[in-house]
Amino acid sequence: MTEAAAIAGIERESMDYDVVIVGGGPAGLSAAIRLKQQAEKAGTDISVALLEKGSEIGAHILSGAVIDPSGLNQLFPDWKQRGAPLETAVTGDHFIYLGPQGALDISWLPMPSYMKNHGCYIASLANLTRWLAEQAEALGVEVYPGMACSEVLYNEDEAVAGVVAGVFGIDREGKPKADFQPGLELRAKYTFFAEGVRGSLSEQVIKKFDLARDSQVQKYGTGIKELWQVPAHKHRPGYVQHTLGWPLDNATGGGSFLYHFGDRYVAVGFVVHLNYKNPYLSPFDEFQRFKQHPVVREHLEGGQRVSYGARAITEGGYQSVPRLSFPGGALIGCSAGFVNVPRIKGSHNAVKSGILAADAAFAALTGAEAPATLTAYDEAYQASDIARELKLVRNVKPLLSRFGTFAGTILGGVDMTLTGLLGGFSPWGTLKHGKTDAASTGLVKDYKPIAYPKPDGVLSFDKLSSVFVSNTNHEEDQPVHLKLKDPEIPIAINLPKYAEPAQRYCPAAVYEVVEENGKPRFQINAQNCVHCKTCDIKDPTQNIVWTTPEGGGGPNYPNM
Repeated sequence: MTEAAAIAGIERESMDYDVVIVGGGPAGLSAAIRLKQQAEKAGTDISVALLEKGSEIGAHILSGAVIDPSGLNQLFPDWKQRGAPLETAVTGDHFIYLGPQGALDISWLPMPSYMKNHGCYIASLANLTRWLAEQAEALGVEVYPGMACSEVLYNEDEAVAGVVAGVFGIDREGKPKADFQPGLELRAKYTFFAEGVRGSLSEQVIKKFDLARDSQVQKYGTGIKELWQVPAHKHRPGYVQHTLGWPLDNATGGGSFLYHFGDRYVAVGFVVHLNYKNPYLSPFDEFQRFKQHPVVREHLEGGQRVSYGARAITEGGYQSVPRLSFPGGALIGCSAGFVNVPRIKGSHNAVKSGILAADAAFAALTGAEAPATLTAYDEAYQASDIARELKLVRNVKPLLSRFGTFAGTILGGVDMTLTGLLGGFSPWGTLKHGKTDAASTGLVKDYKPIAYPKPDGVLSFDKLSSVFVSNTNHEEDQPVHLKLKDPEIPIAINLPKYAEPAQRYCPAAVYEVVEENGKPRFQINAQNCVHCKTCDIKDPTQNIVWTTPEGGGGPNYPNM
């Protein structure tokens, strides 16, 4: 029990399932659906509960998104007839290198066929997950939105036994309020963690079972996205544009996406690789500056921004995938890190991983004796399309990190081509990542501050007005979910050494250094948090720990 539950003197109720799934994204929903499909086919029953911390399914889902339908094809071959919201097929595919004012279209460069986006669809991944939730519930999956999972349960033999979910009504001091609810224990034979990037419980499980001992460190980027609605004469349904270069320098990895789809929507976003060195860099402000480039401005002028959001992205790829199974459960989707960085895609692999884990769990649950660890899932992954796809592009991220954007892109293209031709063999072997993103942060003495232009309120905006259109809200009288291991470190160490970079790497104005009685004080505005997890990843002293706030809090993304 939590301390608050003990104070209240209330024992938690317990509910038992065959499988409990933490997270209502593409991976978690696909696993739930596949389990029920297999059970229906076999004429048996498998009880499945799916828990989502957002106020509804899709509330916290943020992606570009150009969606490769290969995963959905496996789950529902008739998804078109079922009305899946993949309506805008890609019709134009452009890859552009930006300078401060000019641009060079490099779409003509030879690239492996899988780098092309034809056959894919531009859509809202949030809306796709809402549709998947409808399919899951129709099959008998118990879907519980607004239920944050705050604790992993273990059996006497230390195997995962389920999770605690739905703790409500604890005040900022950690004491129960009048509406206190101690939460439920949802126990299961197998628990799937599908929390997405840097999931708080997933990270605990990875550490407890040492799942990453044979893997490279995980690498990340921060993706910032806006959804615009533009005049009809500017809308080009199916148009896809990716860029490299300006406003980032050659040593700072990242790029942009811009997609036309749906009801005159343009999704525009910017990704900054979090191994950047300059502590003065602000991914949010780089994005706002990027939108002023003529190649981008022409798509947005005359339109209206309707939503904003941010989310970390796994970028480590093949060599950073941890062991996937452990006693009592499995990691699926971005909790494991299946994003294909050069393709800028991961949702199809998330769906496929959910299918693989579900098949392994179903075989175990209906066999003579269910094994504690689903090693069949790890074996299936190694033989899967996911592993083959990630292996082909495994050296792109390390090459970008070592040689910079320009040379790294060329070398990455050569490596992908040769690796494809040679059946997965690369002349470079499998390159390592080296440092964590936090350890990559440089000292302020080696860099100059960056003077970002003020937002114009037309194409560029400030952080607070952006958070407003993300529909972010948290119950104010609850414990701060952004925990400091040592409250002295931000001012004593991070401020003099790194100019306290949390003020800049956070895209939601959560962190500030304010003056109080003539001295600096570190302030956490947890109410603004859009759950991107950047702070948990990039803090140079690894002093910030992201934990789940009360269920239902955070952003509420429409059509994102």
